[in-house]
Amino acid sequence: SGLRTFVFRVAMFAFMGASFLACISCGSKSKATKTTSGLTFRAFVSDPLHLTRAGVSPSLAIVDATKDLLSTFTIGLSGSSQFPGLMAVSPDKSLTAIFSSQGNTVAVVNNARETLSQAGSATATSSAITVPGPTESMFIGSDNSTAFAAIPSAPVSGQPPGAVVVLSLTGGFIKATLPIPGARYLVQSHSGDRILVFGDNSDVVTLIYTGLVGTSASPLAFISGFHRPVWAVFDGSDSTAYVLNCGPECGDANPASITPLDVGSGTPGIALPLTSGGVNSGATTGLLSGNTLYVAGSPPGTTCSSGSATVGCGTLTLVDLSGMTVMNSSPIFISDGYHNRVEMAANGQIFIGAHACTNISASSGATARGCLSIFNTQTAGVVVPPDNGDVTGIATNPQHPVVYVCEGGVLRIYDAASGQLQKTQINIVGQPTDVKIVDTPHF
Repeated sequence: SGLRTFVFRVAMFAFMGASFLACISCGSKSKATKTTSGLTFRAFVSDPLHLTRAGVSPSLAIVDATKDLLSTFTIGLSGSSQFPGLMAVSPDKSLTAIFSSQGNTVAVVNNARETLSQAGSATATSSAITVPGPTESMFIGSDNSTAFAAIPSAPVSGQPPGAVVVLSLTGGFIKATLPIPGARYLVQSHSGDRILVFGDNSDVVTLIYTGLVGTSASPLAFISGFHRPVWAVFDGSDSTAYVLNCGPECGDANPASITPLDVGSGTPGIALPLTSGGVNSGATTGLLSGNTLYVAGSPPGTTCSSGSATVGCGTLTLVDLSGMTVMNSSPIFISDGYHNRVEMAANGQIFIGAHACTNISASSGATARGCLSIFNTQTAGVVVPPDNGDVTGIATNPQHPVVYVCEGGVLRIYDAASGQLQKTQINIVGQPTDVKIVDTPHF
C-alpha cells in the first residue's frame, strides 16, 4: 500500500511538472508569435529616434486612439525608412506611406498587418521607393495604391528643377515624373481626378488631370494670373478652387489674396485682397467650413502684444465665399511662422500649425508660445499654447473630442472642447514627427 502511494505521488508530480512546462512553453510561444498591436482604432506616430534596448531604431509608434494610450507594439522601419517623418494614409485606410529625409525614400506600411509592405508582398521588410529629392507634400490618391509627391529639387533634363513623382505603392516603383518647376505643394480635388500644384517663386498654378497620367496626352495644364500662389481649397462640388496668393510673405509686391479658379475652364476670377481693420493679412493655408474659408498666414512686419512684450504675429482671416467678402472687421492674431497645417476639431476648434515661428519662452517677459494656434469658431477666441517648436503633425480624433499634435519633437493631446492639454498624455521617448489616424471610427 505504501509503495503504491509513493508511485502514485511520483506520477502526479511528473504529470503536474509536465503540464506546468507545457503551459510555460505555450505562453512563450503565444508571446513570441504576437505580430500586431491587436487594436481596432489606432493612430500612427512616426518616430525616427525610437529608443529600444538595442539602441535607436526608426519606427512607427502605435496609439490606442480610443483610450489615448501607447501600445507596447511598434512597427520597425530599419532598412526601409531611416528617418521617418511625413506620412500619408490611403482613403480606404489600408496603407500608410512614410517619407524619410535620409535617403529620400517612401516606405509603405500595410495597416492591418502592421508591417512594411512592398511590391507583390504584404510582409516584405527590405527596400522602399527612392524619390529624387525631399518632399513636404505627399498624398495617396483615390485608387488607394498610387501616391503623388512634390519634389522641388528634382532634376529635370533641359528644364529648371522640380517635379511631381507618381508612385506605385503596390508595385514599388515610380510610375511617372511630371516636370513642374519648383513643385512644392499639392492639393487634390475631392474626387481625385484633378491636382493643383504650386511651385516656388511662381505666379503659375499647374493643373494635373490624373486620368491622363501614363497616356499619350499631356496631363498638365499651366494657368497664369496669380501672385505667388501656394495653396488652394476646393469647394464641395470641385467646380471651384479658391487659390491662396501668398503675396509679400513669399516675396511678391501685391497683398495676400484669394482668387477663385473655375476648375472646368481653368479660368481665374477676380482676386479678393485679404485686409481687415487696415491690416494686410497672410495666406499660406486654409480650411473651408460651410461658406466660410479660414485663411492663415504671416504678413511681414505684423506685430501684436504678448504679455508685456510686442512680438511678431500671424493672422487668421475669415472669408464669406457666398459674397467674397472678409468677415472679421479687425485682425485675428495667431502665432507667426509659415502656416502649412490646419484641422477642424470638435466643438468648432481650428488647430493651426506653422514652422519657423518665433518661439517665446516663459522667462522672456512675454507670454510663452510656439507654432501652434487654436481658434474657437464659436467665441472667436484664440489660444496659443506655451509649448515651443515647429508643428510637424496634427490629427483630429473622430472617435472622441481630442486632437493629437506633434510639436517640437513631442506628442501632445489636446481637449478639443477647451483647447487645453487634456489630463491623459503620452510620453514617446524619441522624436514624434507626424501623426495620422489609420482606422475608421466605430461608434
